Amino acid sequence: MATFRELHYAQSPLVLPNAWDVGSGLAFADAGYAAIGTTSFGVAASAGRPDGHGSTKAATMALAARLCKLPAFISTDIEDGYSDDPADVGAFVAELAALGVAGVNLEDSAAGHLVDPAIAAAKIAAVKESSPDVFINARVDNFWFGEQATVDAVLLRARSYAEAGADGIFVPGVAAREDIRSIASAIGLPLNVLAHPSLTVPELGELGVRRVSSGSLPYRAAVDAAVEAVDALRDGRRTPQATSYWDVQSRLERADASIGASVSPAGLDEA
Repeated sequence: MATFRELHYAQSPLVLPNAWDVGSGLAFADAGYAAIGTTSFGVAASAGRPDGHGSTKAATMALAARLCKLPAFISTDIEDGYSDDPADVGAFVAELAALGVAGVNLEDSAAGHLVDPAIAAAKIAAVKESSPDVFINARVDNFWFGEQATVDAVLLRARSYAEAGADGIFVPGVAAREDIRSIASAIGLPLNVLAHPSLTVPELGELGVRRVSSGSLPYRAAVDAAVEAVDALRDGRRTPQATSYWDVQSRLERADASIGASVSPAGLDEA
């Protein structure tokens, strides 16, 4: 079986679904995905919190503890590491690694703005020192937040993170074909992008992308589907098809027996 790192060098890009709770993680595992990520947006939103404010630390740790029992590699979205201190970030990832986490996403932004790349690079170096086997997907947020949103600015940051020990580069928000191609060809590491609104996974692969993340799309689509299902009831329309109660219950019972409740789900207020 390929390692998580090797999945980034396969012939086709790695498609990474992002779970926000155990139930969604189980569904992705049952669908046969070799690797599953978490989404900080989905984790935060499901508890009624906005994304990106460091509120997901405890919930992400609890979710990882349970998802790591699944037959899939688990990569966790840890925002900016939940600390300005690289040593704290390294220690937190070491805890995740002890649970069996194969990779982490680490952002170079905080409170919706880019941070000094030296700060992000120091965190990457600390994680690599504490957990050398964890795949560090360094997120470069220039395009995401529209700050210094040029290929050259992205590459400056990406090269700094590569030198610090990053194993992959994640550039959410990049959309233009030539920008994607230029970044992929210049960074020397696997490029990760979000699911693209108009480019398919094979097309992204032709541009040099090695990993495509669903991000919060499944969570947002699930919320939309929930509203649509109840609207259908209210409006006298046929309800949509869905996996049966008994099939989902059976999936949860199997998981409860194997995953168990060895780690109690932590509330976001504990972060």
